[in-house]
Amino acid sequence: MKTAGDILATKGTDVVTIDAEAMVIQALVLMAEKNIGAVLVTDKDGLVSGIFSERDLARKIVVKGRSCETSRVGELMTTAPLSVSPDASLGECMQIMTERKFRHIPVMRDGKLLGIISIGDVVKTLISDKDRTIAEQAFELGQIERTNMGVV
Repeated sequence: MKTAGDILATKGTDVVTIDAEAMVIQALVLMAEKNIGAVLVTDKDGLVSGIFSERDLARKIVVKGRSCETSRVGELMTTAPLSVSPDASLGECMQIMTERKFRHIPVMRDGKLLGIISIGDVVKTLISDKDRTIAEQAFELGQIERTNMGVV
């Protein structure tokens, strides 16, 4: 089975980050420019301190009547986000994301950020693997049928 590291090998390891002191509007502009649903929040040493997502916007800004222009990312981010190792299977990633209701999860090894994957990345990879398996099985069945018909 494929792993979180396999996804990163395909999609790349670029990660969009923002400082915890940035205003929420800056995070939203960045997310819109990059067409992403979350940004990792880093401290002054570049270490991951949280994640800010569209869900944080909806629940902590919109619902509570706060302002994007006056609220800081660090005030609203999800702190200490759960991460996975690059060796985590897609099944493990999907289980964590589903149970915890995350759409994004950092991939880390020994405290070092390697990248971030989304539930969309996981589903896309799983579907691609299923399609490849179906195509391989169809080819094998065709070979068996040709052999049985004496065509080979």
